[in-house]
Amino acid sequence: MYENMVDVLIYLYENYMDGEHQPPSDQGELEDELTQAGFTNAEIQKALQWLDELAVGAEIPQYHPHTGGSMRIYSEAEGAKLDLDARGLLLFLEQNGILDPVSRELVIDRVLAIDHAGVSVDELKWVVLLVLMNRPGREAAFTQMEDLVYNDEPGLLH
Repeated sequence: MYENMVDVLIYLYENYMDGEHQPPSDQGELEDELTQAGFTNAEIQKALQWLDELAVGAEIPQYHPHTGGSMRIYSEAEGAKLDLDARGLLLFLEQNGILDPVSRELVIDRVLAIDHAGVSVDELKWVVLLVLMNRPGREAAFTQMEDLVYNDEPGLLH
């Protein structure tokens, strides 16, 4: 039995979102498959809702960089969900051009939608990957993030 909805998201990505296989066209069939794979109905529903909300949030227009510097201050709820290592990863990804500010905010929004107290760095990497996959024009960043997720190294970040 899998532990949480992030596991459902990882399963869906690894089995369907890589472009090689198509998920069942009927949501009921997909839910049955996920149940057979060992996920609970509650976690399946949470993951599918999370993906639906991601699709809506990903329609945000492209970010146009500004010339001044800025700093992201995390709210108490965000700080509770994202520990220092997770916030450091977000900063690293933004400084290296993998995340733009709009994508970063979408990542934070999707992290807050995960229903457990904290999000590990590994789970955060998957959230970033899923967000970038749904952001038009972020294909190069998605490829770099995919390398980071699967190889645990950022690739070419020069």
